[in-house]
Amino acid sequence: MAQAVKKEQSTITGFNIDDKDLAILKLLQHNARITVKEISDKIHLSTTPVHERIKRMEEAGVIKQYATLVDHSKVKKGLMVICYVSLRQHSKNAGIKFIKLIQSLPEIIECYSISGEFDFMLKVMAENMDAYYDFHVNKLSQEENIGHVQSVFVMGVIKQTHVLVH
Repeated sequence: MAQAVKKEQSTITGFNIDDKDLAILKLLQHNARITVKEISDKIHLSTTPVHERIKRMEEAGVIKQYATLVDHSKVKKGLMVICYVSLRQHSKNAGIKFIKLIQSLPEIIECYSISGEFDFMLKVMAENMDAYYDFHVNKLSQEENIGHVQSVFVMGVIKQTHVLVH
């Protein structure tokens, strides 16, 4: 049954991922700076097929980007806040306007459309409580369609990962 679902997903996306692709993805997730030569040595393929597989996964959007993970506390972003936001109006134009606002605010590093009492969940990084207060009062709450905002302050991070392929 799991294979039937996997095959259906591959057909829908038009992209098949085999065990070698998964091995490449696993290695890249743990170290995006790993060389093609190092990958080829670890998965027992020559460098050309490894390079071609990576390029194919990039072009298909399987690999979206390469990133550097930064310790937020070392770049003056010591306060992490989860904000739950509900909108007053739920029209298409109101949604587009809200999304444009979210995209324009660098303090917001993640935004999810969610179900339940609130419409969106935001992950906000600020230097400290004063900076978050300024963001909340002078930026986020200035949007006329914001109905209710509930802020939850992160006391500590128990698990934070970007690894999807195991």
